[in-house]
Amino acid sequence: MADRKQTREVLTVLGLCILWYAVSSSNNVIGKMVLNVFPYPLTMTMVQLLSITVYSGPLFNMWGVRKYVDISWRYYFRLIVPLAFGKFFASVFSHVSIWKVPVSYAHTVKATMPLFTVILSRLIMKEKQTYKVYFSLIPIIAGVAVATVTEISFDMVGLVSALAATMGFSLQHIFSKKVLHDTGIHHLRLLHILGRLALFMFLPIWLCIDLYSLIHNASETLSESRVLMLLFADGVLNWLQNIIAFSVLSYVTPLTYAVANASKRIFVIAVSLFILGNPVTGTNIFGMLLAILGVLLYNKAKYDAKQKQTLLPYSSQKSWQVRSGYTMYSTNNTNGFTHSHINGFTPNGKPTTTTTTNANGLNNNYNSNKNLLFI
Repeated sequence: MADRKQTREVLTVLGLCILWYAVSSSNNVIGKMVLNVFPYPLTMTMVQLLSITVYSGPLFNMWGVRKYVDISWRYYFRLIVPLAFGKFFASVFSHVSIWKVPVSYAHTVKATMPLFTVILSRLIMKEKQTYKVYFSLIPIIAGVAVATVTEISFDMVGLVSALAATMGFSLQHIFSKKVLHDTGIHHLRLLHILGRLALFMFLPIWLCIDLYSLIHNASETLSESRVLMLLFADGVLNWLQNIIAFSVLSYVTPLTYAVANASKRIFVIAVSLFILGNPVTGTNIFGMLLAILGVLLYNKAKYDAKQKQTLLPYSSQKSWQVRSGYTMYSTNNTNGFTHSHINGFTPNGKPTTTTTTNANGLNNNYNSNKNLLFI
């Protein structure tokens, strides 16, 4: 029975990875095709954020993903809002990069994410890394440098945009982990929140920059059904890519996920070279592979460092829940069983009502979700 269950889980992860690779490569290829005939990266970002906002709500409700979480408004504006800003910031520059340079080169530059993560974690979180982690950055830098020097279709705007997008994704990675750890929010619900908030923050920028150009210059292009279908497909594929990535992460260890993500980058580069046919040299391909190898070495070094840290005692630093009045309490039902209520929720996700007795013996009923933020 145990072997059968393990086999089923392995097949599930394998199927999800294959689907993830196919969706991600299709998303990148279609995105490049759209930008070749419809050079409006801001509008493509708008379509993707709109897709996350529109599709996530009904699907997550159908899956039973909880809607409430106990987040203070101060925490919301201090971390959630900057995260949403970072999401559309990274998305815009990511689209600009694949518009200006080939998909294969853009993804090679994005392999520098560990470099940004190490630097930003040191500056923001005061985290120190092991020597193995620092040394693993050398092949990443060298590989990207070789790929840049030998890139036939090199464009400085594309390079800078890819680096800016990578920095944005690194910041999202750092602060998303902090939010998930601090609040206990469901990762898919956090995706929905960030997509919706980023949409409303990005809307004025899109209206001021792209809408006028679309009305006067791209009306004929938008009237073509092919472009509209590709835009729609790009939005759906980007949304699915986020969902599948989170699903894979929930099944496997962080190291396995990191290796799968690096392998996905190789797959995307190979598919884009095959379908789009942008010219490359042998040295250029060597630089790409060297950068990907550096990413794998970095992930292995991080995993080894984490394994050593588990042998050390944990710090006694108070969590966000303790600082904000997070409570966990239990009640007994009529059968004598005990049910735990966390943040005012029973295990099935429904809000609870608590009864207290005051000094006069009167019962005061209050709904424990009255201070909860609806998201």
